Amino acid sequence: MADVKVDIKPTIETPTFSAPEIGALAHLYRGELYRSTVWRTRLDATTNWAVVTTGIALTLTYSSAAATPLPLVLVGLLVAVFLHIEARRYRFFDFWRIRAHVLEVNFFGPILRGQGVRTDNGWNEILYQDYRQPNLHITLIEAAGRRLRRNYGWIFMIQVVAYIGKLLIHPMPITHLDEIFVRATIGPVPGQLVLLAGFLFHASWIAIAVQTSRSRRGADRVHPPRPPVDRILQLARGTE
Repeated sequence: MADVKVDIKPTIETPTFSAPEIGALAHLYRGELYRSTVWRTRLDATTNWAVVTTGIALTLTYSSAAATPLPLVLVGLLVAVFLHIEARRYRFFDFWRIRAHVLEVNFFGPILRGQGVRTDNGWNEILYQDYRQPNLHITLIEAAGRRLRRNYGWIFMIQVVAYIGKLLIHPMPITHLDEIFVRATIGPVPGQLVLLAGFLFHASWIAIAVQTSRSRRGADRVHPPRPPVDRILQLARGTE
């Protein structure tokens, strides 16, 4: 009788989580979501400061015919300070948000699809290493670029339009090009130098916004099709 050889291949066991461990991960997700929400609120506060100060500068600049455009110049520097503060805050917001997103996609996602808890892609090990050796995921320049494209670019644009309008039409429209340089003069600083400094200032933030747009996380990723909005609303209402 011939011997029958059976090849026994080693099986790799996928670690499974018990019910208490799943509950602990759910609480972990709530903690990460709370942290990201707190930092998101701080981002909104900084943006509000920039909007309010820009509005005050506009009011002072156009309050009377003798008003100087100096408040619009100074508010540009102040908004740049707010941008720096918000970029630092955004780095921490992004740090907590990524952790929560990892849990949403890799932990809760398979459960919602009926696949149970899966660790075959190693997300749990990656998240563990991030807890073991935490490190911010984006640079300060990248964070500033994101805030510029979302909020601060529009604030700077309003400031530029208001400043140019002050030079051109307030209190009276100009009749000669030289009047622009006269109106732009700030004390002993000639108007030509002031306009050149303003051009370089705004060109720098435009360059940052454009350059960092290439490093957006997931910009080259193919996104799956989204479910129809009507179907989502039906599920939310509990109707078929």
